[in-house]
Amino acid sequence: MTRREWLAMVAAAPLVKAAPQSEANASSAPAAPVAIAKAASYDDDVTARLKTMFDQLGGIEKLVKNKTVTVKLNLTGAPTNGVNGRPPQFSHWAHPAVAGAAAYLFGRAGARRVRFVESGANTTMPLEEFIAKADWDVKALQNAAKVVEFENTVNLGKGKKYVRMQVGPGAYMFPAWDVNQVYAETDVFVSMAKLKNHGICGVTLSMKNLYGCTPASIYGGDAGIDEPNENPKTPRSAVGHMGTRAPAKSSPGELAFGANHDPGYRMPRVISDLVAAMPIHLAIIDGIESMAGAELPRAGTRLVKPGVLIAGMNPVCTDTVATAVMGYNPRASRGEPGFPRCDNQLVLAEQRGLGTCDLKRIDVRGVPIEQALYKYDA
Repeated sequence: MTRREWLAMVAAAPLVKAAPQSEANASSAPAAPVAIAKAASYDDDVTARLKTMFDQLGGIEKLVKNKTVTVKLNLTGAPTNGVNGRPPQFSHWAHPAVAGAAAYLFGRAGARRVRFVESGANTTMPLEEFIAKADWDVKALQNAAKVVEFENTVNLGKGKKYVRMQVGPGAYMFPAWDVNQVYAETDVFVSMAKLKNHGICGVTLSMKNLYGCTPASIYGGDAGIDEPNENPKTPRSAVGHMGTRAPAKSSPGELAFGANHDPGYRMPRVISDLVAAMPIHLAIIDGIESMAGAELPRAGTRLVKPGVLIAGMNPVCTDTVATAVMGYNPRASRGEPGFPRCDNQLVLAEQRGLGTCDLKRIDVRGVPIEQALYKYDA
C-alpha cells in the first residue's frame, strides 16, 4: 500500500455518527503524540527502542519519578495456552522482554515502585507463579527496577477491600467499577497490550486491556449474588459481554440491566466506561509478534510478525494509530473492516472527550504509519 492509497482509504471511510450531545466532546477531544518503532524480534534491543520512543514522547522522568507505576499486562487466557509449542507471549500475551524493558526504564527514570497486575485467567494463583508457567523469567523481571511487585487482581488478592472507581459524567453502561485496591494505590497507570484482533471488539489494544482489571469475584459468571466470591472460576462474559447476569450487589451494578444483550453494543461502551474510571497515563502496545483473527488461539487465527512497538500518553490516540497500523480505518463504522461485529470503541471514547481518533490531529513520531503498516485482514 502506497502513502497515497493509505491517505485515500482514511479519507474515504465514513465517520460513525455521534450522538448530538457528544459532538462537542468529539471535536474538542484531546490529541497527544504517538511513537512507533520497528523491532524485528524480541532479540533486538527492546530497551533501546522503548527509550527512544519515550524520548520522542517528551520523556517519562516527570511522569514516573518518585511514583508508584502500575503496569496492567495483557495476559489473556491460561499460561499453557500457547501456539505451535511456543508460550503465549509470542502470540497473544504481552512479552516479558517488553515488560522488563519498561520496568528498567521506569526505575532508571526514578520510579519508586513498579507493580505488574492482571486478573489471571480466573485463578487466584499469585501473578508471579502464573507468568512463570509461561516461561517468564520472574527473577529477571524483579531485578529490572529497585522495587518490583506483582498482584493478581481477579479478586482481593493481598488487599483488604475493593475500591470504587467512578466513571463520571457520560457513563454508557456502568456508573462505577469495584476493583482491587492496587488500581487506586498508584500514581501512574500503564496499559501494556498486544497488537491483535478481538472476536467481538474487532481490535483489542490499550483500552480493551482494561477489561482485565474487573475482578471475576464481582463480575464473573460465578460471582457472589450479594458479596464477592473470592474463589471465582468462570469468566466475566455473562456480566460484561452479554448482560445476562448482574454483578455482585456489593457493586453499583449496571445502569440499565437487561436492556441490551448485544455484545457488539455492550463491550465498546464497557471499555469506554473503564477508561473513563481508570485513566491510562501511558499506553505501550507490543506488535513485534502477535496473532490475527481473535484475542485467543482458535479456528481462523494466525500468527503474525508486524515487527512494531507503539506507545503514547493518550490511550485513544495510541489505539487509533495502532488500528491504522493494522490496516483499518480508525473511524470505521460497525460492519466495516476492523469492527465487523461491533460499534467502534475509538469513536465512542472520542465522543465522551477521552481522546481523538482523528489521524490528522495526531502527531506520529518515529516510524510513519505507512512504513509500519501490517494489514491484519490480508
